[in-house]
Amino acid sequence: MRSSPGWLNSRFAPALCYAEMLFVDYGIARVAYNNRHRISKDVWRSAQPAPHHVGWLAHRGVKTIVNLRGEQSFGTRWLEQQACARHGITLVDLALKSRAPPTRVQLRAMRDLLRSVQYPILVHCKSGADRAGLMSVIVRHERDGVPIEEARKQLSLRYGHVRSADTGVLDAVFQRYLEDKAKTGVEFWDWVETSYDPDQIRRSFKARGWANRLVDNLLHRE
Repeated sequence: MRSSPGWLNSRFAPALCYAEMLFVDYGIARVAYNNRHRISKDVWRSAQPAPHHVGWLAHRGVKTIVNLRGEQSFGTRWLEQQACARHGITLVDLALKSRAPPTRVQLRAMRDLLRSVQYPILVHCKSGADRAGLMSVIVRHERDGVPIEEARKQLSLRYGHVRSADTGVLDAVFQRYLEDKAKTGVEFWDWVETSYDPDQIRRSFKARGWANRLVDNLLHRE
């Protein structure tokens, strides 16, 4: 775990945190549009919420926020913690990667978290496109009983997800499952435990250069 910088204890901490969130973490692009969507009765997905977004969610009864980024930005992190504390929302961390298939351990952790948290919940990453999309696929399948064929639509351009970039390796996970299911009829969680090979999926996936330039250089995805 990263140690907190000394300036977080100063009287200027709130202003410095806002500055970092807006200009270092590219939060200025998320102030007006937070890529927030309600994907089921008691689950929302979004980009990194600012404090006023947390307040909006609290007024709609959200009890838990699941942060899929890990502790990436001190300012953004501090502001989210403070906003959740003010509104009585539990903040839970589950760090995922946007450019690598989740490990078997991470998939289990996603499932177990959904079975244990207090609802309604919000799941978020930085931009609300890739890791939030991955988690939303699991939400729709695990909590709502939606087949993977339908649930995988949570990873789509509608939410800002670019399948041709390195982030498309997340789509490849579910594509590989559907290919195996067509042959054997295996259920998703049985497949995860018996056949899932994230290393092989990573090796076989090929991104396109233009898409990576779009995602990395223009959209500044994490």
